[in-house]
Amino acid sequence: MQAKELVQRIKAKNPPTVVDVRSGYEFKSGHIPGAIHAPSWTILLKTANLPKDKNTELVVTCEHGPRAQMAQGLLGLYGYRNTSLLDGHMSGWRRAGLKTDK
Repeated sequence: MQAKELVQRIKAKNPPTVVDVRSGYEFKSGHIPGAIHAPSWTILLKTANLPKDKNTELVVTCEHGPRAQMAQGLLGLYGYRNTSLLDGHMSGWRRAGLKTDK
C-alpha cells in the first residue's frame, strides 16, 4: 500500500490495521498513528496482539522491508489473507514527512 493511500484512509476513519514489526525502541521512537506493535518474534510465537478476524485488512511495516516481508509470510501461514506491505516502509514514511506518534 502506498503511504499516501494509508494517510487518506486514516483521515477518512477507514484505516486498515497497521502492524509495526520493529523493535520496541524503534516503535517508541515514532510509529504510524494507530499502529499496533507486534515484533516479528511475537508473530512467530503467536503471542502478538493481532485482530482475531483473519479477514481483517493488515498493512505490515518495519524500517526497511525484510522483517515486514517475513512477518507477512508468517501471517499468511497463520491464516491472515488480507495483508500488504507499506511501500517504502517506515524510512519512506519519515522521508515523506508524514505524521508519527510516540
